[in-house]
Amino acid sequence: MSWPKSLAYAVQHLTRLHIWDGEFDPLALGRSGMFFPLAGLLLGSFLVGIYWLCGMVFPPLVTAALLVVGLVLLTGGLHLDGFMDTMDGVLSGRSPERKLEIMRDSRVGAFGALSVVCLLMLKLVLIFCLPAFIMPRVLLLVPVLSRWGMLYVIARFPYARPEGLGRLFHQYTGGRELAVGGMTALLAGGLVGGPGGLVLLLTSTVLAHGLGRWWQGHLGGLTGDTYGATNEILEVCLLMAVYPLYRLAGIHFWWM
Repeated sequence: MSWPKSLAYAVQHLTRLHIWDGEFDPLALGRSGMFFPLAGLLLGSFLVGIYWLCGMVFPPLVTAALLVVGLVLLTGGLHLDGFMDTMDGVLSGRSPERKLEIMRDSRVGAFGALSVVCLLMLKLVLIFCLPAFIMPRVLLLVPVLSRWGMLYVIARFPYARPEGLGRLFHQYTGGRELAVGGMTALLAGGLVGGPGGLVLLLTSTVLAHGLGRWWQGHLGGLTGDTYGATNEILEVCLLMAVYPLYRLAGIHFWWM
């Protein structure tokens, strides 16, 4: 297997950056999940850059809004689309089969629209209220750990559909891919966030497992849409988790 090719697929799939023009390789794409946390680190680096540049010009609230918009633009709204589709299906109260059909519909329903408004509002407020001295670390770390959670559910839970791009990820993501991604998340958590980062890594893993069980209970398995929804929900939950960590342990919990 070509690891550089899988890395290129991971970056292209999770961001708007296009760095691979070769022949399609389903195996390399399927195994690219091992590099999802690394792609998250790249996204986090862009967010830190946006924060520093915008912070020199704009007030904090505008900077926070530009960070939320920047993340949407950098990812092409891929995970937000999956989040809306998932909410439309899961919250419909229908049978698992009907929920999967609803999630295939390209139109956004009421549940999806309301849910994404709440999600983006929470991201904006949570980023705006972050203490300035841990802001860069949080912006760098959260995309890594949320995408680690996405890799976790890909590897640990069954796929609900007989076909789909997400099936390739599930089919070719095993223990090795999970170990590589987990090591990346562990190193990033420890080096960037110190003890607080390691607590966030554990939080991401526990929440991802809970979400995976919830999706499976509603749909009989997971889909590409629920992978994206997992990432979006984890981003918000990790931002929320920063606050009790800071309140309980203070700044020293975030520095090695």
